Parts: sequence; C-alpha cells; structure tokens
Amino acid sequence: MVEQQTKRTERPQELTRAELEVMQILWRKGRGVVHDFLEEFEEPRPAYNTVSTIVRILEKKGFVDHKAYGKTHEYFPTVSKEEYTSRYMKGVLNNFFDGSLSRLVSFFSDNKSISVEETDEILKMLSERK
Repeated sequence: MVEQQTKRTERPQELTRAELEVMQILWRKGRGVVHDFLEEFEEPRPAYNTVSTIVRILEKKGFVDHKAYGKTHEYFPTVSKEEYTSRYMKGVLNNFFDGSLSRLVSFFSDNKSISVEETDEILKMLSERK
C-alpha cells in the first residue's frame, strides 16, 4: 500500500499525447487488456508493443493499475477523467492565466467566438454558484 501512495504523490500533472490517448480509451472502457485497447485506435493502429509500453509507463506513473490472471494483465485507471481534468485545468489556469478565471474566459472570447448560447450557459453556471 505504501508503494501505491508513493506512485500517486509523485504523479506528474500532465500526460503525453500518447499517454492521454491510451487513458481516454481506459476511461471509456473502464478496464481491459492491451488487445482491447488496440481495437479502439483508428487505422493505422499502433503496434501492440507500443501500446503495451505506454500502459506500463502509465502504471509506473500511478495512473493505471492491473490485475493479473496468469500471464494476462487486465488494466484499469486509478485516476478518474474528472480528477485528471481538474488537475490539468488548474495547472493551465495557474501557469498561463495567473489563476484568473476572467483572463481565461477573456482569452477564449478573444480567440474563439463564443456563441450567445454558450455565454448564457456560462453566466447561468456562475450565478448558480453564488
């Protein structure tokens, strides 16, 4: 148990693009073996060894764990998509917008037109939090 706690406290905030792609599959499927994950990739699919290596890296980083059935390993996420998204977005907010939500919203409104519906939805969410 101590080893698992160590993995989690040392977990980096961000995943690489390849790691995130595998995690998206794991979050969607919930659990599975490497062959299950391969089926989820679009053509051209990565090699089995590539996906297997990424899964083992994710396990070493503490994002994934496994249950062994003989030589077969069934993998499952140890971090929810919501938990990762929250940590990632807090990092973006702090690293690029000095922790300011208004600067973040301003950035998106300046660089991507926000529809009236999206603006209304944002205002509704903010008023519900008061």
